[in-house]
Amino acid sequence: MIERHVTFHVLPNKGKEFARFFEEDYRPAMTKTEGFVKAELLKEMDTDQDFVMTLRFESIEAAAGWRASSEHAALKPHLKSLYDGSELRVLELIV
Repeated sequence: MIERHVTFHVLPNKGKEFARFFEEDYRPAMTKTEGFVKAELLKEMDTDQDFVMTLRFESIEAAAGWRASSEHAALKPHLKSLYDGSELRVLELIV
């Protein structure tokens, strides 16, 4: 099992829209991906601009399947319009 932690530096005044987009559009589309396990959105407590998506998949191939999907491609432009930088960490579930 793998988990992708993606930190997004959301544009000023776009935090609520980013959270809404994740809840109403991004996560529901992702749930249709074979090998999807769960997706959550976290917000740093000291800022309204840093959010972390935690995305869990059964395998690295399942995660790649989501990123290569037409659903992801369709959502990507809106997602990119809400932030100005991101960092990715890919972790393997051990226990």
